[in-house]
Amino acid sequence: MKVVLIGVQGSGKSTQGNMIAEKLGVSYLSTGHIFRELAKEHTPLGRYIKETMNAGYLIPDDKTLEIVSEYLSRGEYQKGYILDGFPRTRTQAESFKNGIDAVFYIKVSDDEALKRLTLRNDNREDATTKALVRRIELFHKFTEPVIDYYREKGKLFEVEGERDINEIHGEIMSKLNIQ
Repeated sequence: MKVVLIGVQGSGKSTQGNMIAEKLGVSYLSTGHIFRELAKEHTPLGRYIKETMNAGYLIPDDKTLEIVSEYLSRGEYQKGYILDGFPRTRTQAESFKNGIDAVFYIKVSDDEALKRLTLRNDNREDATTKALVRRIELFHKFTEPVIDYYREKGKLFEVEGERDINEIHGEIMSKLNIQ
């Protein structure tokens, strides 16, 4: 099964992604994690990604598609995956040809997302309040059209994300017809 999780940063995508992956026995892939790992590398690509993320901007579509496609070609993703943080733009969604089964939009308010992110306190360079606010703005500008795209395709499920983690997980499993 191939599942995409969409939501503003702090919506609980990684929590749900890991729970779903464990339940389904597939791998979980977070583009945020990939980019943070690449940003640690002392390479031109690593420096570029680090500077882009620290400024609160999105990695360009072509680069993101290339990196995600390379990861998904690995063996651990062949039987399915839970994908978090991709696609982030409508161009990425339209260009991604990987047979997505379901897309879950975990909805939380901007205030709730910012509160969760501030409490997270993971000391990442890209987690300044200014960068977080910028990414929330970018989510609305670039990712909301992705939600519309998958809604048009009949693959979108909207889930209220300001509830108990287990309630959210139960709803997702139910919508996937998995007990």
